[in-house]
Amino acid sequence: MTSSLQFNRRQWLQTFAGAPLLPLATSFSGASMMLTACGGTTQTLASFVSASFTAMPAPTLANAAQMATTTVGSSLNLNFSDGSQQSYKLSYQPFFVTGDLVSDGKGGKVLSGGYYDINNKPIMDTTVAGKERQYFSDSPDGTSLLTVPNANVPGVKGNPVFAVVQFEYTTWAQDGVTGMYGKLPSPIAVLTLDQDPATGKLSLVKYHNVDTSSVNGLWITCGASLSPWGTHLSSEEYEPNAFTAATDAQFKAFSKNLYGSETAANPYNYGHMPEVTVNPDGTASIKKHYNLGRISHELVQVMPDNRTVLMGDDATNSGYFVFVADKEKDLSAGTLYVAKVGAGFSIDPAAPAAPLTWIKLGSATSAEIKTLATTLKPTDIMAVSTTDPQDASYTKVNANGKTEWIKLMPGMEKAAAFLETHRYASLVGASMGFSKMEGTTVNIKDKVAYSALQNCIASMVAGNAYNTVGNGVSIPKSLNAGAVMALNLKGGLKDTAGAAINSEWMPVDTKALITGEDITADTLGNTANPEKIANPDNLKFSETLRTLFIGEDSGQHVNNFLWAYNIDTKVLSRIMSIPAGGESTGLHAVDELNGWTYIMSNFQHAGDWGGIHNTVKSTLDPLIKANYKDKFGAAVGYLTAELTQMRLTKA
Repeated sequence: MTSSLQFNRRQWLQTFAGAPLLPLATSFSGASMMLTACGGTTQTLASFVSASFTAMPAPTLANAAQMATTTVGSSLNLNFSDGSQQSYKLSYQPFFVTGDLVSDGKGGKVLSGGYYDINNKPIMDTTVAGKERQYFSDSPDGTSLLTVPNANVPGVKGNPVFAVVQFEYTTWAQDGVTGMYGKLPSPIAVLTLDQDPATGKLSLVKYHNVDTSSVNGLWITCGASLSPWGTHLSSEEYEPNAFTAATDAQFKAFSKNLYGSETAANPYNYGHMPEVTVNPDGTASIKKHYNLGRISHELVQVMPDNRTVLMGDDATNSGYFVFVADKEKDLSAGTLYVAKVGAGFSIDPAAPAAPLTWIKLGSATSAEIKTLATTLKPTDIMAVSTTDPQDASYTKVNANGKTEWIKLMPGMEKAAAFLETHRYASLVGASMGFSKMEGTTVNIKDKVAYSALQNCIASMVAGNAYNTVGNGVSIPKSLNAGAVMALNLKGGLKDTAGAAINSEWMPVDTKALITGEDITADTLGNTANPEKIANPDNLKFSETLRTLFIGEDSGQHVNNFLWAYNIDTKVLSRIMSIPAGGESTGLHAVDELNGWTYIMSNFQHAGDWGGIHNTVKSTLDPLIKANYKDKFGAAVGYLTAELTQMRLTKA
């Protein structure tokens, strides 16, 4: 064997072996691998065909420690064209637990998940005298793994890779009794990671807190996605009610912590879609797009045309919203649409799809809506009453889980469409009947989008006070465990006014793909079948693996799970268990990054106990407190493969 062959063989082993992160390298994704052997002969290695996951069982009190941490007992199986299979046992690797002091890249340390005010000064938790400390989040959420051309960060020895991580909220102040949900401006950070070219392993080198002062801070940043052009598309969930903000304790506390004043924050500056652009040095810039509708932005999914944006709307009385940008890779101008659901809507996977048509809400630039946000008062746009005014000029609507009577002020259609989007969409007859529409993602090959309904209750159920008769969204009874919907995507559509929609990626129907199952509480406390999904939230689709990943935000599973659902085989596999009382977040499936495949995953608020935890709480609470900083910490990390040596030849 020649030295050059020896080098090539070693190089091949380094690329496909070691301790890779879901080591499905690009060379396996298409053409066969060729390897020159002794004597000049050639061997053709089998090409990658498909992937599957070996499921893990749900943890039980028989091993309480597994219930109190991130537990992975699954495997990734790669299937090849010659019928062979390579299997990799999976494990979880955190970058940090929030509250850890990590490198700032300048020789110092920074508090991971730490909160900052509008002047980038730490926001202090003073609820325990003598133990004052900076607030930090127990709820990391949306994460994007990406590369930047010409990246150069000191300390990186391999490939520079970046992860943008946002922190949705923190549950409690350190006194354990002061609730902090939505009272702090959400931080967002860029992690500079050192990717080992030989193994794919990622190591944290630098943590950079993004300055959000130019966008008036961030409000409850939930899910996120990576745009096709490499930016992090964030979110602001549960838009604050502009009509009641002046007296709302949560919003006043948010304003106080951000600006030092309970009245300084303008509610119309929140509920939008932030976009983060990472710089080559591991810093970042941020802007907010005001023209994608002021809704409960869970996350957005940009289609392959770089223009069409399907949005998750995590609210009661939510709807399907789509934004079509005027230009590719530029969300600063475009047209906003909302769906009307036709006959036959069902959450039964055996039922046919219900058709969707699209109402145009308006066209606008972000700049003009931002101007309206800063110059208009809510009462300039519409009048809103929570009781029937006995006035025919008002229209009764269900919006944000409330029944209201509203009247649009003359000439305020555009302002209403983009600043009071939920109310206006209801006013113009959209199907605002969904409950907690969470993650969205896209299967490009099949031209299908997926959308999670965390639960199917309240506004979705016939006879409920918030169900709007005739809006197309009506099911006979609740399904608390929720469903994942599939939406076929096509072009050539016209809106309900007959105008052409300039997109080839518009949803034309919606159909249940997979559902959970409500049960009477089992011996552990689960009120949803633990062998099925419950309360789906995060969704991400891997084109290479042909797999829909589903993360749970469940009040029905004692431990929430991360699932892998193979679109072709219809096999559902549990691949990770989250600490009891926690939520699976930060999901991001990366098919290829410098030759490696990744599944990013975080969790939130471990040990956030509900009634379903009565059986396990006394056992698990001290374990979770020991693992995660008295329950103030939560992990940011990824799934990886354990050390496995790959074979060049069959045994």
